[in-house]
Amino acid sequence: MSYQREKKQFRIYLLVIALVACFTLGMFLGRKNSAKLDSVIPVESGEEFSREDLNFLKEVWDKVKKKYVGEIPNEKEVLEGAARGIVESLGDPYSVYWNEKESQEFLEDMEGSFEGIGAELSIRDQVLTIVSPLDGMPAQTAGIEAGDKILQINGEITTEMTLDEAVSKIRGPKGTKVKLMIFRDGNGNGDPLEFEITRAKIDIKSVSWEKKDNQLAYLRVSGFLGDTEEEFSKVAKEIEAWGAQGIILDLRNNSGGYLEVAVDLASYFLPTGSLVVKENYGDSNKSKDEEHYTKNKLNTTSLKNYPLVVLINEGTASSAEILAGAVRDNRGVKLVGEKTFGKGSVQEIERLSDGSVVKVTVAEWLTPKGTSIKEEGLNPDVEQKNLYGNEEEKQEDQQLLKAIEILTN
Repeated sequence: MSYQREKKQFRIYLLVIALVACFTLGMFLGRKNSAKLDSVIPVESGEEFSREDLNFLKEVWDKVKKKYVGEIPNEKEVLEGAARGIVESLGDPYSVYWNEKESQEFLEDMEGSFEGIGAELSIRDQVLTIVSPLDGMPAQTAGIEAGDKILQINGEITTEMTLDEAVSKIRGPKGTKVKLMIFRDGNGNGDPLEFEITRAKIDIKSVSWEKKDNQLAYLRVSGFLGDTEEEFSKVAKEIEAWGAQGIILDLRNNSGGYLEVAVDLASYFLPTGSLVVKENYGDSNKSKDEEHYTKNKLNTTSLKNYPLVVLINEGTASSAEILAGAVRDNRGVKLVGEKTFGKGSVQEIERLSDGSVVKVTVAEWLTPKGTSIKEEGLNPDVEQKNLYGNEEEKQEDQQLLKAIEILTN
């Protein structure tokens, strides 16, 4: 471990202590936001910090300020580092703290525009993992695949990086390059793969469609972003006007997005009032459990009566899993491909007084029939390995061919 990393981790530890003290003394945030953050401090329900605890924390802080060889961070760094430390102590990769700049980047992502390589990342089994490369973006073009494990970023080992740190290192101005060392299951002798990827401006068009043989519409949804429902509405009308005899909904490498968009899209395929997803807050918070139902889409095109098959793979995650589970449980629609990622937890975003954000996992998602998505994912009804191949091999898309076969037989 490098000196800089030791220094950083040591700071985080001290900053957590500092913020806990500030927290208890009422010196950090207003009452409303304090209550929200207090809910994620890993202490027993009802337990409060005693005067002895505060004295001990003050004693540690005094020793550090007096003895620490490095530079003591400024007040802003102390508060931000402490906030990160509190949330990171949960050990949940989906619960994060973002300062004002980072929270703005997150919002830009959700609107579908940023600069980087175009890939969704997560921490899985304590390893930095590609959830899905975005269609036509630099990561996919370079050969990055869903499930790839990132071992190094520009020569720096990722084992002790947080998700936010990894994302910040991979992102960068368009035209610049980033080097990734990847481990891929099933890659011959198991040697790591190295990729040098040129960053680009990532503008995501989340909905597209093509006409296939037998009057089938191939409908691709690559994300559940701010403008996805609007795009989907236009495409749905085009499909209806064409006179499609069936629809293949491709949710492969769709890493999700807004829950509300998943409910909106489910409303095109299911009758009004159909259960889309359940939010399970656990035994201690049953009163908060919530169910989401399809909405009345009388003013838009309905796709409820079209024969439907859904394509899924390891890169299908979050809201995409919700939509896939909803149409299967309600309509018996077949899921074709490979087991999904299993990102089945619910995060709430709380804005803090300085413009920063805390995103905290508060519940898990269940399909209408009660299947938990979290970590388990959804198993396909028809398993078909992803055999896209590369430009040299020119392999056909076997998953798509299987979907066409199901709809035409």
